[in-house]
Amino acid sequence: MRNKEPRNAFHEDKNKIVGGTLYLVATPIGNLSDITERALKTLSEVDFIAAEDTRNTGKLLSYFGISKPMVSYFEHNKRERGEVILERLLGGESCALVTDAGTPAISDPGEDLVVLCAERGVTVTSVPGCSAVVNALALSALPTGRFSFEGFLSTNKNERSERLNEIKNDTRTTIFYEAPHKLLKTLEDILSVFGDRKISLCRELTKLNEEIIRTTISEAIKYYTENAPRGEYVLVIEGASKAIALENAFWRDMSIEEHVEYYISQEMKKMDAIKAVAKDRGVSKSEIYKVVNN
Repeated sequence: MRNKEPRNAFHEDKNKIVGGTLYLVATPIGNLSDITERALKTLSEVDFIAAEDTRNTGKLLSYFGISKPMVSYFEHNKRERGEVILERLLGGESCALVTDAGTPAISDPGEDLVVLCAERGVTVTSVPGCSAVVNALALSALPTGRFSFEGFLSTNKNERSERLNEIKNDTRTTIFYEAPHKLLKTLEDILSVFGDRKISLCRELTKLNEEIIRTTISEAIKYYTENAPRGEYVLVIEGASKAIALENAFWRDMSIEEHVEYYISQEMKKMDAIKAVAKDRGVSKSEIYKVVNN
């Protein structure tokens, strides 16, 4: 009879820490019990850790009895520090990249470090775990099959308005991050562009005071006008209905020929333009092809 394999034996090779590799290590978004065995092993065995805030990560490491050299890597030093980290990786060291909470490189400066490593041929691998985006989506009671993550909206008024208008006709569930002091203004801006829709507002996810409010955008504005927002929020918003998307479509007043020419003017090949028009209008590409080739 074959001996039973020890737990995790199948994954020993994959879990081995390899020099010259950047490990994207997800950390808890609130509940420390959510950290994985693999994350703890990686943090314990890499040569050094790059952290968004070394003080916060220091507390996490201390809680789990891990002592490891750290360097700071955040939005305002990512260019200079990214090159330093890259050189150490090219020199054969291993590094774990962590953000304050959740998965690094998602709405996070770690994105730039991943690009830098990819350009220089440095191996990057993920140690998966918590993500506020996925948790909030799962709890939202809104459609989860197709969604768009927008991160934080710009604080620039014009850029903010432009972005909201670009995505207002998207039929997918849309997710934003927002800070408490900007929440009301963001909700008001979204309402003015999107109209009133269902929304799920998630805060303190996985923590003792976890709160999920499922309501409409207008009702959320009323609630937070009377109740001061607290904590970081994930906003999960219902996508545009097909009827609204069609009503607001940029091509609504175009003929089929004009619609195809528009995409060609965007440097699309003719057949690709025909496919795009067919998708926009919800018809077969052969139908569009007949019209433009008569």
